[in-house]
Amino acid sequence: MAHHVPDHQRAIPVAQASVLTLPASSSQPKDLRQRWMDTLLCGAFAGAVAKTAIAPLDRTKIIFQVSSKRFSAKEALRLLYCTYMKDGFLSLWRGNSATMVRVIPYAAIQFCSHDQYKSLLGAHYGFQGKALPPLPRFLAGSLAGTTAAMLTYPLDMVRARMAVTAREMYSNILHVFVRISQEEGVRTLYRGFTPTILGVIPYAGITFFTYESLKKLHAAPRAAGVRG
Repeated sequence: MAHHVPDHQRAIPVAQASVLTLPASSSQPKDLRQRWMDTLLCGAFAGAVAKTAIAPLDRTKIIFQVSSKRFSAKEALRLLYCTYMKDGFLSLWRGNSATMVRVIPYAAIQFCSHDQYKSLLGAHYGFQGKALPPLPRFLAGSLAGTTAAMLTYPLDMVRARMAVTAREMYSNILHVFVRISQEEGVRTLYRGFTPTILGVIPYAGITFFTYESLKKLHAAPRAAGVRG
């Protein structure tokens, strides 16, 4: 004889199942935000370390770009030595604080936006969660570099000014912005923007394309070993 189970008892497993699925769905936005934060922080740190390490060479390059001196390895070394003897060791990092103001958000935006563009292009081309084909791989890098450059370009202008001008001319980064805007106009902050973007598109595209390609090649033998 079959036993009749009350409706409220049959509903309990269904209710329990729905309750158990809530944490997983509600945790997804949190996990996504955490991934964004991790990418932003790691990208910012990587950019800061790299630029600080090469700051003396970068400053020397800018000096040759804005002067009539002809570049050579010997002249570059002489300039570094003369700067050190005249103003001290730390003078080789003159303008590096302004560089950090630009590099930290640039690197953070570039790495984070690259992840987002990879996801968007992967979904569009049907490669969600997998390595992108060559063209979308290049496109994701180019878009990431373009996005970062567009949002941080005025900081690059400020960095260049602080690196090559006398210490007395500008007291801080904000002073550079104010003085350039008042004396030369706001458009000066975006001077040279078009050629910069034209250089960023292939540079960032090739950089991330190479990185993703090497990562894919490195992962392939390991995946084959796991299957074997």
